Formats: sequence, structure tokens, C-alpha cells
Amino acid sequence: MQQAENIRRARALIVVAAVMWSTSGFFAKAPLFAAWPVESRGLILAFWRAVFAGIFLLPFVRRPRFHWGLVPATLIFAAMNVTYLNAMARTTAANAIWLQYISPAWVFILGVIFLKETATRRDVSMLLMATLGVGFILAMELAHTDSTGSSLIGVYWGLSSGVLLALVILSLRMLREFDAVWLIALNHLVTAALVAFYVVPRYDAPTPKQLGWLFCFGVFQMGTPYVLFAKGVRTLPGHQASFLLLLEPLLVPVWVWLAWRDHPEYVSPSWWTFVGGALILTGLIVCYARLPDSGRRRMTD
Repeated sequence: MQQAENIRRARALIVVAAVMWSTSGFFAKAPLFAAWPVESRGLILAFWRAVFAGIFLLPFVRRPRFHWGLVPATLIFAAMNVTYLNAMARTTAANAIWLQYISPAWVFILGVIFLKETATRRDVSMLLMATLGVGFILAMELAHTDSTGSSLIGVYWGLSSGVLLALVILSLRMLREFDAVWLIALNHLVTAALVAFYVVPRYDAPTPKQLGWLFCFGVFQMGTPYVLFAKGVRTLPGHQASFLLLLEPLLVPVWVWLAWRDHPEYVSPSWWTFVGGALILTGLIVCYARLPDSGRRRMTD
């Protein structure tokens, strides 16, 4: 009973994290930042978001300790932030997030092979549906993108962020014995320190209003949900956690549409985004509807 309760709690934490993460487009696409140069907007956003997330979490750290595994983990996290926000700045919010979500396939493969995590038939079915959905969106996006335009560069940034997100998920899984708040605060502070070398000498400080938005961006959209996710992934295998995170891209265009649909720079998602999203949502329903918390058969049964 206790194990089943722990699994339900872990799933709930990851679902809440996914919903909070899904507000990324609401912040990154805000007209308030439209005057920032598009080629560096992602780096500027990554810097300030990481600054506020790290500073906010630091007072809540309970058991800070060093391990050499933290070095690659923090560098991967920093690279994931930069690539994702560059994708968000150069293509639509929906496309940026879907491109990042090639990650479940990588998490599944690497987690099963290297971390020896158990995979069930439902996990494989979910992986196939997710791959079909994301693959369809990617194929259509590439087919309808100007090969010389900024949007195609955004596609490449998004693909890179997907691989890096998979490595972030697996690193959090491998470092699950560490205090979750310490891990996430350190990740963000290292990200801020690295990106500062580029941002601080080149760009003026944000306005007070922009700083308020960036504070909310860092605390609500990044810092807090990452702590929730780090706590949840202690219990759930990495691939199951990454499947639940697919709720995030389903919600990203919703928040952007609700907030900025009347703005001149708003770009609505393409029809193939809805088709691919429907495939992924179907997979989630099949995988988790009435899914028992224990006693599931392994694939080898």
C-alpha cells in the first residue's frame, strides 16, 4: 500500500510540474520582450530565469553536498536551457516544445539499457504513440519551413534541447539521493553563471516591469516545478516520468493563445500540431487509464 501511495504521489508531483512548465510560452512570448534581439533573446531569458530560480530556491536548501556527478549534470542543464529558449525565440512556442519532446525516446532507451529500469508493454505502447505524434509534427514542420529562415534554426535548437532534456531527466534520476532543492538550485545558479559571461557585458539590465515578469518566469515556471519533478522522479522510472511530462506540450499553445492571441506577432499552431498532439494524448490515456500502481507484468513475462 505504501509503495502504491508513493507512486501516486510521484505521478501527481510530475503532472503538477508539467502544468507549471507549460507556461513557458506565456512568459517567453510576452510582447514585453519583443524589443530584445531575436538572435540572443533566448540567452537573455535563460540567464534571468536561472538567476531568479536559483536565488529563490537557495534559502530552502537543507543538505548541500558535492559529488563529481554534479559537474556534468549542471553543464547539461545549462545547455538544455539555452537551446530550448533559443528554439522558443526563433519558432512558435508549440513547435519549440514539441521538438524538445523527442526526449522520451532517449530516456526510454538509455534508462532501460544503462539504468536497468523496468519497461512494461504499456510503456512500449506509450513510447510508440509519442514517437508517432512527435515524429509527425517534426516531419510536417521541416517540410513547411524555409530552409534559410530563422524558423529552421529554431528547429535545430529544439532538436538539441530534446536530447539534452533526456540527459537532464536521467541525471536527476541518477542523483536522486541528493536533496532535490539543492540539485535544482545548483543547476540554475551554474546556468546563470555560465550565461552571464555573454549576457551581462552586452545587454542593459531589464526594466523593473521586465524584472517582475522574469522573477515569475524563474520561480513559477522553472524553479518550483523542477523541484517537484526531482522529487517525483525519485520513485518513478525516468521513461514513465517523461511520458507524463508530455502533458506540457499539450498545454503550451493553450496558454500562449489565451494570453497573446490578439498580439500582432502571435503565430497559431499548425494543424499538424493538433494531429500529433492527439496521438500523444491517446497514448497517455491508454497508458495511464485505470493503470494499477503495482503488480504490472514486465515485457519479458
